[in-house]
Amino acid sequence: MSTMANLPEVVSREEWLAARKELLAKEKELTRARDRVNAERRRLPMVRVDKPYTFDGPHGKVSLLDLFEGRPQLVMHHFMWLFDIDADGAEHPRPAGCPSCSSAADGIGNLRQLHVRNTTLVAVTRAPYATLAAFRARMGWTFPWYSSEGSDFNYDFHATVDDRVAPVQIFHRTESELAEAGTPWSESMRGDWPGISAFLRVGDEVFHTYSTFGRGIEEFHNGYPYLDLTALGRQEAWEEPTGRAVPLGLHVGGPAMRLPDAYDG
Repeated sequence: MSTMANLPEVVSREEWLAARKELLAKEKELTRARDRVNAERRRLPMVRVDKPYTFDGPHGKVSLLDLFEGRPQLVMHHFMWLFDIDADGAEHPRPAGCPSCSSAADGIGNLRQLHVRNTTLVAVTRAPYATLAAFRARMGWTFPWYSSEGSDFNYDFHATVDDRVAPVQIFHRTESELAEAGTPWSESMRGDWPGISAFLRVGDEVFHTYSTFGRGIEEFHNGYPYLDLTALGRQEAWEEPTGRAVPLGLHVGGPAMRLPDAYDG
């Protein structure tokens, strides 16, 4: 490991406790702010999902309602896939998933604690189910994973963006809003985008209650909540104090990010 610089000051236990209490007051402010934002999230209106979407899974075709597995809530990872595109514009899915989405998926553990809280978690991807199933087996993952291949689902929920198929919306911004924000739409932005959506079941009706993209999903990547408790942090270039740790390049989309099993050995 490279030499670390700008390390924390070494103090007595009493001095550490005093500094820790100062930080604790700020942490409590953040917790209360998070509680308020979570409450506002629960107050969001919802949209009835009327389109009869179908997905491919281990037992064939299923509906969006089926994904709930009988529970009232559904949380969905929009798992991004990478495609090769030939000269005619036809897409051909690669055998492995997006490294960044795979890092999030690698952190999905036993779903028992969600299930006892009336919530199902699944992943949905635009690639063929057989491709997903083979990659899932390779990674040793056990969470439910379905294919939305051939349906409008990804486009309607902005997990796949293609101006030739549906109006552009990225991070909840339209094409004109992207331009105003200084990130104008271009053809290079076509394709899958990772995100997380939540749905509510009321009887046999399904409602879309929430979606988030970009940094909204970072807590589910790379063990960030744990790393944020440490002295070296995420070891990314933007973090302060500067110079403490050499950036690893393992941030989402970073040059050193690999598929999970590529770190072994």
